[in-house]
Amino acid sequence: MKKFLSIVLVGTALSVCVGQEGKHAHDPKASNVERALEDQILHVGLGAEPRSIDPHLATSSSSHDVLTALLEGLMSEDPKTLEPIPGVAEKWTVSKNWKSYVFHLRKNAKWSNGDPVTAHDFVYSYKRVLEPELDSSSAPYLYLLEGAKSFHEGKKSWDNAQVGVKALDDHTLKLTLEKPMYSFLAQLNHFIWFPVHPPTIERHDAEWTSPGNFVGNGPFILTKRRANSFIMVERNPKYWDAAKVRLKGIRFYPIKSPDLEESAFQSGFLHLTKTVSADRLEALRKEKPNFLHFEPYWGTYFYQFNVDEPPFDDLRVRQAMSLAIDRESLVENVTKGGQLPAVSFTPPDKAGFTAWPRYKKDLVAAKKLINEYLADKRLTKLPPIELKYNTSEGHRKLAVAMQGMWGKNLGIEIKLLNMEWKVFLATTYKRDFVLARGGWIGNYLDAASFLQMWRADGKNNLTGWSNQRYDELLDLADKESDGRKRFEYFDECEAILAKEMPIIPIYFYVHATLRHPTVKGWYPNLLDRHPYKFIYLEK
Repeated sequence: MKKFLSIVLVGTALSVCVGQEGKHAHDPKASNVERALEDQILHVGLGAEPRSIDPHLATSSSSHDVLTALLEGLMSEDPKTLEPIPGVAEKWTVSKNWKSYVFHLRKNAKWSNGDPVTAHDFVYSYKRVLEPELDSSSAPYLYLLEGAKSFHEGKKSWDNAQVGVKALDDHTLKLTLEKPMYSFLAQLNHFIWFPVHPPTIERHDAEWTSPGNFVGNGPFILTKRRANSFIMVERNPKYWDAAKVRLKGIRFYPIKSPDLEESAFQSGFLHLTKTVSADRLEALRKEKPNFLHFEPYWGTYFYQFNVDEPPFDDLRVRQAMSLAIDRESLVENVTKGGQLPAVSFTPPDKAGFTAWPRYKKDLVAAKKLINEYLADKRLTKLPPIELKYNTSEGHRKLAVAMQGMWGKNLGIEIKLLNMEWKVFLATTYKRDFVLARGGWIGNYLDAASFLQMWRADGKNNLTGWSNQRYDELLDLADKESDGRKRFEYFDECEAILAKEMPIIPIYFYVHATLRHPTVKGWYPNLLDRHPYKFIYLEK
């Protein structure tokens, strides 16, 4: 693998494979794609190296891609529609008030070491997520459970908090919600709800995610991993539905550069890329029209302010910087991947919610707001503003374009600071920024998946902004079954965001990838989720 990595990094030929399988085993000219049809080994570009493959500490889409191969929650999802379908739970019942869910677990569900998957494992897992010592950034997702927030904040013990997680017996789990939740079953497919194997955690602690230690309950087993090189998984014979799993294994390759990832695809090293460089789209439309795919992707690219730091503690500056942006020009001339200008924070969805457009360009209003601020502060111009973003050519190009727009239109000097992904995450989570890039992909197909992010107690709300009415509206939407009324609540949330401007939505994502036609069972969907148990390779 070291040989392959050195080849990738210099961008030359990419035909070396991890392992030698099938009839091409001794043919140095055979590519991964050529070997794969016989071997049923899928080779996937992963983008950034996963920060963690512990489901309770993971934060990224690359983590999700790996974790869905290794673990399974109570629910699974239809590969075409993403509708919730049975996972570890083969059936469930819901109370009349939509607050209590009783899940009946499969008696043939097993961990990869042969242990049965039990309701007690889920109790252990959800308690682990909420333990303050774990410091899981995704723990607030479990605040849906009765008493979970009090326990997570250290105010009560697990028993005294009466957390709504109960094992009624080895194969029956009862979850009680704090309040009725319209989209609860769909949320269970986020990896924070996946179980972990208690004896493995107790035995290995932080090292449990290492190959040889990892015990999962999903369709594949972790066999090898080398940081920034590869992650290898093999079919799990103990998985309850192993007979339907057609792939024998998956190889994930963290390749951050879209250009290097494309080279790996062109050489036959990868079946799938994580993304495609915007500069290459026009050429690829001509060269690889049957391999290039533009698919819906339910996400928003945005910039976020630290509203506690000057000058962004003043609403006028935040509004001016949004009004000075030409979003149409950015998607046409910079990103060039079919993205749409973000006129709201929540993208339109198939469930029917479309926020009223509230973000637009207005240079006259922008200049007026900045001049008023400067006059009040007795300044001639704003001090230089630092914009932080993680290493990526796409992020850099957009940041340079924004730097130019704000300089030309408002006379604001923007200094760009490029940071490695892990450093960027750590820095922004400490709120050590005044202006930083951000992106959000919906976790489930409901507008609440986006809007919940900006609650006052949201761990991913790094802006310092809060609004009581905003939080109240989300509470109302959570327990509202009337779709039209829920949409009214969501749109009022969008109006508050646009008025108080803790963030600047820039564009809605479109996912451009390269995919080899031998990959079957891979369907376009808004969340870019593709359960591996349904994927296979065919000529």
